Amino acid sequence: MSQGRASDGRSSYEILRDQVEGHPRVLDLGCGDGFLLDLLAGAGHVVAGVDLSGAELLVARQRPSLAAATLLEGRAQALPFTDGAFDACVSHMAFMLMPEVERVAAELARVLMPGGRLALVLGGGGAGGDGAYELFQRLLRPVLADAPAEHRTPRLGDRRTRHREGIDEILTPPGFSPVEWATEQIDLSGSAEQVWSTVSVTYNLMPLDPTIVKSIEDEFLSQAAGLRDAGGRVPCTMNVHVVTTTLG
Repeated sequence: MSQGRASDGRSSYEILRDQVEGHPRVLDLGCGDGFLLDLLAGAGHVVAGVDLSGAELLVARQRPSLAAATLLEGRAQALPFTDGAFDACVSHMAFMLMPEVERVAAELARVLMPGGRLALVLGGGGAGGDGAYELFQRLLRPVLADAPAEHRTPRLGDRRTRHREGIDEILTPPGFSPVEWATEQIDLSGSAEQVWSTVSVTYNLMPLDPTIVKSIEDEFLSQAAGLRDAGGRVPCTMNVHVVTTTLG
């Protein structure tokens, strides 16, 4: 999604970066390969990241801007940081996938300073129109319905993270204020192949039979070609939710 853009020209990562402006020390929860951390460091923040994947953190450590960053392998339910270590925390498409989300919320309240900022980008907003993302979902639904249980990706995260009231239910007990909630439409348009590469990672297709995945891809590319605009681009938009709140 790093190439996708909202109506104001920002990526969802840049939207998160701007939500924590003025907060010097920032933690990226589920930082992955460090893409967002790179943006934050470039904006002058002192950054730290935590992720379950040592391989992803290895990639993050290769970024020159993160040479001085604290990058640790660890669980969001038991963060490896001291109390009040950060002025803000961001998380891009990760908070919604985490188990024991109440423990995650409590840990975030512990490592943030009073008045600390929490900014999240959450998926689950669905297709932003009748384009390639909707086509992908339409092709995938019957395959998932017919797939044996062992070939389905287990549903991750807490369903409450899909709506505002649920997020408040999770974040209010440890001391966060009622959230601000906005939905952004992200434009992911490009060639049919580029769009497939983007939308296919929004769902973990690994458990499915590879021949079935290839058949979905072939059908997607065939039908997506018919969606091309005058410039040869396949339209693709998806909605994400931007959630912000303050501790205390």
